[in-house]
Amino acid sequence: MSDLSDLVRRVRERAVQQAESLPACVTDQDVAAAEGELGFALPTLLGLLYRQVANGGFGPEYTLLPLIGQGRTAVSEYGPLRRAASGYWPRGVLPILDWGCGMYAAVDCLDPAAPVLLFEPNAGPDDWAEAWFLDSPSLAAWLTKWLEGAGWWEEEITLAEDAQEPTPWPDASQRLAADR
Repeated sequence: MSDLSDLVRRVRERAVQQAESLPACVTDQDVAAAEGELGFALPTLLGLLYRQVANGGFGPEYTLLPLIGQGRTAVSEYGPLRRAASGYWPRGVLPILDWGCGMYAAVDCLDPAAPVLLFEPNAGPDDWAEAWFLDSPSLAAWLTKWLEGAGWWEEEITLAEDAQEPTPWPDASQRLAADR
């Protein structure tokens, strides 16, 4: 837990530096209510971020969605994404950041490692599994990349000649098929 505590402290420091003001943190009761509505538990680190840093408004580029509250939240986005007729959003994958143009960063809350996934539907795939990519093997690693300025979303990394293509999410087909 001390590694998580240190990471949360570093995220909080960076968030305070970047934002003019941050939303208030959520309570344990708020997290429990969100988990009840979602039907699954949040990964430990994600819950700590919302309880100890802020209810969204920090993180890479467009910042994390609030967990709960007014307007667009992670919880309010999840339901419609899951209910979409085309079946492109797997159970237990919580959108945490809207990159724009239909793209999301999402955490696989059913995987103990809490990998961060990239949903990129703009190529119009015939198979929705082809729209899912593994952004980071864990939320902790994803946040560390952000803190180090080393995420793919950083302009100098995106424009580098040796920029790597995103890795397809190996579990996408299985997870999407499980919902049909």
